[in-house]
Amino acid sequence: MDIPTWKLTSFHLLGLAGGGVVIGAGLRRVFPILHRLSVPQSVLGGLVFALATLLLRPVVQFEVDTSLRDLLMVGFFTTIGLGASLRLLKVGGRRVAIFLGASVLGLVAQIIVGAAIARALGLKALFGVIPGAVSLTGGPATALAFGPEFEKAGVTGATTVGVASAVFGIVVSGVLGGYVGNHLVRRDNLTPTESDKLGNSTIQVDAGPGEKHGSLLAHVIVIGVCMALGSLVGDQFKRWGLTLPAYIGAMLVAGVMRNLDDAFQFAGIDQEQTQTLGDIALELFIVMALVTLQLWQLAALALPVLLILSAQVILTIILSWTAVYWTMGRSYTAAVMSGGYCGFMLGTTANAMACMNEIVRKHGPAPQAFFAVGIVGAFLIDFVNALLITQAIHILK
Repeated sequence: MDIPTWKLTSFHLLGLAGGGVVIGAGLRRVFPILHRLSVPQSVLGGLVFALATLLLRPVVQFEVDTSLRDLLMVGFFTTIGLGASLRLLKVGGRRVAIFLGASVLGLVAQIIVGAAIARALGLKALFGVIPGAVSLTGGPATALAFGPEFEKAGVTGATTVGVASAVFGIVVSGVLGGYVGNHLVRRDNLTPTESDKLGNSTIQVDAGPGEKHGSLLAHVIVIGVCMALGSLVGDQFKRWGLTLPAYIGAMLVAGVMRNLDDAFQFAGIDQEQTQTLGDIALELFIVMALVTLQLWQLAALALPVLLILSAQVILTIILSWTAVYWTMGRSYTAAVMSGGYCGFMLGTTANAMACMNEIVRKHGPAPQAFFAVGIVGAFLIDFVNALLITQAIHILK
């Protein structure tokens, strides 16, 4: 018997995305642990639809128009590009620069370790990059965005593996991040000093006397212009023989646009408004992408993925206790930042903030830690990660 196919248009997909966000928010209220672990509501709602698709597979299949999904994906990463202000490094100074360096070191280590284990298990080395830099540091959005690129490079089930790994990372980071920081505090008998207490945990990268922020419409226009120019840049990359994710061009253009605006203030780009628009695009995009997730592809890959993820967790804890803690000065603030590092290198920036909150509630304030981790985790690391993953695809495929 032929299985019927239902076609879902962009209108249907938009409605499902909105419903998925509502479902996810409801699940977080019903099961408070999901909120404490900072599991995104869009991921929860999207997984409900993915499970429904799996259960209905013997009865009906779905054909989805993904044009709106792809548009929102590019829009989200464009807002990441608009957050890549060189002023961030100047505002945060040496502490932010060092922490960014430690984060980049962690990304490179995740790529190398994942590729090496995958090859040892008889899989493509490129497969090992997915349960690492793509899904852990990158999170669900990066996993969904890069999944098709890995599948084009011959990695079957890349998107499904990526999302499953991202959910794993969110849960594990929520559990371990606070422990990692608290262990250092207890081991070295650390307490907040006056230096640790100085600073402002609020990230004000747009602060400047007399600066005016553009309207929400102005920000939408800037994002649209960056996406349009970015498509032209992407076309040029193709003519040069470079195969890159669709959003790379827009993200690069947005980075240039942001720094030009910092210098000349022609658009009044405001980080808060940019992030709000990015969050909207991200929430809807994740649900839309998960609607088409093929969970049945996980069965044959579960063991290799778990082995790689376990190695990545151990690697991240070691880096938190060594590279991050040592380079940040072996102080109380350094210990709090180590917990935050574990949070976003395995999960999301929200996980990092939640983990650091657990530490400071017990031991005292560390506003400089929130500032540095917030800047690197929320803006800078995503930009660097996309470029490193792209290079990994070209080198390892």
